[in-house]
Amino acid sequence: MPTLKVVDITPAALSGNASQDAEPNLAVNPEHPEEVVATAFTPDPMGGPFAPIYVSTDGGSTWSLRSIVPGADIDTGTGDITVGFAPRGGTLYTGILSGRHPHGVTRMQILRSPGISSTEPMEVLVTRDRPDQPWVVVGGVRLHDTTRDRVYVANNDLGKQPRTASVEVSDDARTAAAPAGFRPHVIDRRAPSGQDGPPVRIALHPDGTVYALFQSWQDITQAGGNALDVTFDVVVTRDDDGGVGPDPFQDLKDAEDSAIGQRVVTERTERFNALMGQERLGGDLAIAVDPTDAAGVWAAWCDRAGGAAGVGCVLHVRRSSDHGQTWSADVRTVTNAKNPALAVTADSLVGLAYQQFKQEQWVTVLEVTADGWTTPAERHVLHQAPADVPPAGFLPYLGDYIRLLAVDRDLYGVFSGNNTPDPANFPEGVTYQRRADFVSHQLFDLDNVTRVAPSIDPFFFHRAA
Repeated sequence: MPTLKVVDITPAALSGNASQDAEPNLAVNPEHPEEVVATAFTPDPMGGPFAPIYVSTDGGSTWSLRSIVPGADIDTGTGDITVGFAPRGGTLYTGILSGRHPHGVTRMQILRSPGISSTEPMEVLVTRDRPDQPWVVVGGVRLHDTTRDRVYVANNDLGKQPRTASVEVSDDARTAAAPAGFRPHVIDRRAPSGQDGPPVRIALHPDGTVYALFQSWQDITQAGGNALDVTFDVVVTRDDDGGVGPDPFQDLKDAEDSAIGQRVVTERTERFNALMGQERLGGDLAIAVDPTDAAGVWAAWCDRAGGAAGVGCVLHVRRSSDHGQTWSADVRTVTNAKNPALAVTADSLVGLAYQQFKQEQWVTVLEVTADGWTTPAERHVLHQAPADVPPAGFLPYLGDYIRLLAVDRDLYGVFSGNNTPDPANFPEGVTYQRRADFVSHQLFDLDNVTRVAPSIDPFFFHRAA
């Protein structure tokens, strides 16, 4: 029988922390799964120039903080930050939005560290202004007796308007000097209205087949305040040779209009920046490929029920069995949900994690299915807590994404949520390192006397087969 553990990542030494540690990400070393790195909007506790990563060397049971990411902001550490381990050798790659950037302009950086034990500042390989939401995925290429790191950093490059869905690719990222072979590629070949959506997601098969998923924004209208009514298509592109050629991601053409990139679904609507449970909506996207079958692909997105006149947010999951050319109808829908994350294990189990606004709570769920939801999935409620505690300090409140990874037959994930130590909030149990009293539902500082207000913490989970 599978086992499940949930761990509050905040180390004991940070028991006094009350910051909004939202928008988490995760990397697991495939060679040594006991080595895990997590990230969130966490400032350096000493106020230094380097933002921290969370490090575990015992499979996520205990965590420490290591400030090695350049470009720290005093309030959030970095902007968006995602991480990935090389499949061999332990090199860690990071994509960030620097906390130190020109006024009003995002600054993406791609970073490299030799491994989890390094305490040296991460090496800056690439700096580019204007991209948003970098998303790191790492693969390997076997050449003779060595393995090269093939690294993808998907992003929404607002310097390339209107076609902004982009992927940075390096075919030899481990040893090459900066910029380590990284080259940007715009992957949207149609004509969106102004820009594509913020998320661009990558799914990589061991044989080198690589998929990229994005939202092509077709129409944008003001909906009041900062909210926008966006009509979008969900588009998947593919490259059968690792995305390393001179003009990659052109191996999938739409069955209807023959343009590059197959549309999974068209003319969907989202009210971008609308609020639900103190969280902003818009931009939810996920993709995964079966490691045993490069033709088996899963995609998820969220849209507004009933179009622009509707309400809420509905999560959809669909599948393709022919390399992304044709797609099923919805195999799973979840109302009032966001932050879908997908992964497929070595025994072809599909994991879906998401966060649902339900009965004035944020509920974080992991579902695992062996038959694409033909029968009820294995379902785990990882966390549930009032959505109005704590008050939001900034947006995003929980984050614009969470992450789910498959390593062999196991699933690993991370999410952020209300850290009140109440057993009712964790139906399948939880472990805290920070000082917490589950009887009084109270957090304490290191002295076990000074009370600490509830805040947003990152939580790690692991489903072991």
